[in-house]
Amino acid sequence: MSKEKNKFSRREALRLMGAAGATVLVAGGGKTTIWPASNALVTAESAGNSLNAANAVNSALFAPAPRVSFDVSQLSCVTKPALTEGPFFVDERLNRSDIRPDPSNNTVKQGAQLKLRFYVSRVTGATCVPLVGAWVDIWHTDALGAYSDVSGQGNPNNIGQKFLRGYQITDANGSVEFTTIYPGWYQGRTVHIHYKVRLFDGATRTYDFTSQLTFDDTLTDQVFTQA
Repeated sequence: MSKEKNKFSRREALRLMGAAGATVLVAGGGKTTIWPASNALVTAESAGNSLNAANAVNSALFAPAPRVSFDVSQLSCVTKPALTEGPFFVDERLNRSDIRPDPSNNTVKQGAQLKLRFYVSRVTGATCVPLVGAWVDIWHTDALGAYSDVSGQGNPNNIGQKFLRGYQITDANGSVEFTTIYPGWYQGRTVHIHYKVRLFDGATRTYDFTSQLTFDDTLTDQVFTQA
């Protein structure tokens, strides 16, 4: 399982929360105030992770919503802020756990192997309930910082290739797992993995939540010492 560490400055936390609308934000330790969205859908990688931005909450951003205060240790999950979809989401509809192979040419992307496990929950009040049947898409660059099936904006022409993309559907524990490689860096961004959680009623999409995973630079530095 990967360990993600998210640390935001006050300015960035406010910007992200403003962009996310009524996205729930929880911080570890003590009590905090939550501005809940209706049936807010969130993802968590482990109950031990937390966002260090509780003090950045600005009630003016969420004035229309009711506020609920409780001890965050009651939560069995950790909420994440929505982030921009970012570059190059392509809805390939590739239902697979191992996203390293490219089905267009049967090659396998090389790199430091990475296992990712997501736990997806629906938060109601202070209760986290595993969400069954949610689609979890991930997409990211190869070890050299290039995305598949796109061209331009600094990316090589990889149209038709489908490496490092795929989705899984959450099980009874709200869990999915992926086998991939550690993503590469490209100019202007920290190393990251994009993910999208969607709900469907038949062919109709009823919910869409998008965010990104980032990594502790200490870990990235260790990975990037490898060939």
